[in-house]
Amino acid sequence: MFRNYFKVAFRNILKYKFFSFINIIGMTIGVTACLLIILYVSDELSFDKFHARSDRMYQMALHGKIAGQEIYTSTTCPPMAATLVSDIPEIEEATRLDTYGSAAVKYGEKAFTEDKLFYADSNFFQFFSFKLIEGDPKTALKEPNSIVFTQELATKYFGNEPAMGKLVTVGNDAATYKVTGIAANAPTNSHVIFTGLVSASTAEHLKSTVWLNNGMYTYFILHEGASLDAATEKFKNLVVKYVGPELERFMGVTFKQMGEQGGAYGYFATKVTDIHLRSKTQHNIEPSGNITYVYFFAGIGVFIIVIACINFMNLSTARSAGRAKEVGLRKTLGSLRGQLIGQFLSESMIYSLIAIVLALVSCYFLLPFFNTLSGKYLGMDVFLTPAFLLGIVALVIFVGFIAGSYPAFYLTSFNVVEVLKGKVRAGMKSGSVRSTLVVCQFALSIFLIIFTTVVYQQITYMQERNVGIDKHNVLIVQNAGRIGKNLEGFKNTIKQQPGIVHASFTNNHFPGVNNTTVFKSSGDEQDHIMGVYYADYDHMDVMKFEMKEGRYFSRDFPSDSSAILLNEAAVKEFGFKNPLQEEIIYNNNGKLEHLKIVGVYKDFNFESMKMKVRPLAIRLSNTSYQLMVRYEGSPKEIVSIIEKVWKQQAPGEPFDYNFLDENFDELFRVEQRMGQVFSVFSGLAIFIACLGLFALAAFTAEQRTKEIGIRKALGASPAGLIVLLSKEFTRLVIIAFVPAAIAGWFIVDNWLSGFEYRIDVSPMVYIGSGLAAIVIAWLTVSYQSVKAAAANPVNSLRYE
Repeated sequence: MFRNYFKVAFRNILKYKFFSFINIIGMTIGVTACLLIILYVSDELSFDKFHARSDRMYQMALHGKIAGQEIYTSTTCPPMAATLVSDIPEIEEATRLDTYGSAAVKYGEKAFTEDKLFYADSNFFQFFSFKLIEGDPKTALKEPNSIVFTQELATKYFGNEPAMGKLVTVGNDAATYKVTGIAANAPTNSHVIFTGLVSASTAEHLKSTVWLNNGMYTYFILHEGASLDAATEKFKNLVVKYVGPELERFMGVTFKQMGEQGGAYGYFATKVTDIHLRSKTQHNIEPSGNITYVYFFAGIGVFIIVIACINFMNLSTARSAGRAKEVGLRKTLGSLRGQLIGQFLSESMIYSLIAIVLALVSCYFLLPFFNTLSGKYLGMDVFLTPAFLLGIVALVIFVGFIAGSYPAFYLTSFNVVEVLKGKVRAGMKSGSVRSTLVVCQFALSIFLIIFTTVVYQQITYMQERNVGIDKHNVLIVQNAGRIGKNLEGFKNTIKQQPGIVHASFTNNHFPGVNNTTVFKSSGDEQDHIMGVYYADYDHMDVMKFEMKEGRYFSRDFPSDSSAILLNEAAVKEFGFKNPLQEEIIYNNNGKLEHLKIVGVYKDFNFESMKMKVRPLAIRLSNTSYQLMVRYEGSPKEIVSIIEKVWKQQAPGEPFDYNFLDENFDELFRVEQRMGQVFSVFSGLAIFIACLGLFALAAFTAEQRTKEIGIRKALGASPAGLIVLLSKEFTRLVIIAFVPAAIAGWFIVDNWLSGFEYRIDVSPMVYIGSGLAAIVIAWLTVSYQSVKAAAANPVNSLRYE
């Protein structure tokens, strides 16, 4: 019986080649898109789950509030890890990580800059489940000046030579380190991506006992069966016992007084598996994802596969009238309804199977392109897992059943007499179900057009908005400290080169600010939190920010060594009416520094546009190691000129640079990639929806063949017939516009609320999206409309 089902199914597929081709293409595109989205979503949801004890593994985080400003940071203090184990019985083990920073690594003639180096405690490989291929997990990071390379880094420096025991130099001080282990490359679905680990015992700053020195990452594992709530409750004791005395010592305020002033200071834990998508802290090791975007993509995947199934229904229905007599004759010859249902479903299962096989092949070839688009490193390995193979079987059955259910159950529901009298055909003329499905398809399509348009407008706005500085044509030479003592001579040589406009040293890595600390105004005990960085006399000429009042640092004023510049947000924070007559106080490890305000500069966006410009100060220094160069002309030529000077003054040292505008673009790289991926899948969803509309147009033209012939015989023009056949589809698109615009407005407004600086969405975005959908619909149905209108009325009147 089943053999006969499939035999007849294949015959029908071959008989109706055009419809079969449309069916298979539509389902293949839908399933391909769905599989790629499954890969993306499953990768996003899998972050850090490879750790053996990930269900009990947490990252410590800090919540502070000073002067109304709240801080959520994933960094804590050096003594935190040891104290967690000793003071909180629920905690089994703890470990620390600290970023080493960008550093030059040298071995022989090879020298490269590495920016994925970390300090790590000796229990790192016992705590986490990163694989150590060579070396002892217990001792690899125990001794000072020990370093563990990943396989990638070992190959980069040593080639095929054994790496264990090799000596390398790291950092500006050219300290020597011994390679004591080779680790497997960190999985891409980890919130910690490292290429090298330096033993924490090497770093003096990690031996600090100061609790207000928050700059590293602390992790802990709960005992089995232990309660996180119980451990979190004990975090309060740590603040009172260890932080309280330091607040009084360094800031001159008790913990109680801080609370009375509206301040706060406390710790909380984030589950390691939640860091990538659900963390609310700043300063994470790697850029975080967004669970909202994961939901968006998952929703698109579901919609695309449903649209593909709807198309199959529409295409099947469009030619089902032609199979009505086949159904009648089969029933007359004794076929049961169940057997006919099996026949239709087996046919749709074959379509589904063919589509999924083609989709798997398509995924294999499209995956590199998709990885480039999404910034992922996805592989086909997941397709070979038992769970996925079972999922594929389930998908074949699900898609086949859903796609074939409507024609199967509807067409076989009539009795023989009704079928042979043509009542099935008459009943199909209402088309309400199919029209409803097309409305749903185009409502989704219009929503996708709206959202994709807004995403691109917001990204363009962030790229082109005047942020208060000129971020273009600025090259940054990193780690200029490798030059040695002749930094000023290096800068002056650079300034003499053709195409160089200005050059300036700073200790800050834009975008962002390296240091955020507490200041007070003279005569006021209120604490104010403010970002601060150091720069030299030429910094304003390079950055091109504007002074609102006062002046920038000048060589004519030797006292500027104890001066400070504030932005407008800082002046507002302190409440100064005449800021140039004020000074602020900084507690430098117990020593009070009185800093005279000599200038106020206009606010500029030094962080993400998701954040409001916060208070920022600039202090004078000529000993920073980051050289910012403003240039004119070709970037390629400027890089070549500066690199030549670098090699003359720092031979053997790696030359590393980047561009300021590209650094700022990285702030919304996630949104850019999301917009690109979203637009691709939106386009596919719209294309598949158009196939559904094409199916309905084919069905309508088939059902109205005789009517069209009569109208042409009575003198109707082809143009009039085209409008007649197309206006129904226009009505469906207009109906679809209403729910799409409402949903689009709600979701767009919710998404834009995450940006402090955002576009105002014009009504034309919604109107234009609706008009675009109408144009797409007209283009889609035009073929069938023109074909029907151009048909010979004699042949039309002979129809049936």
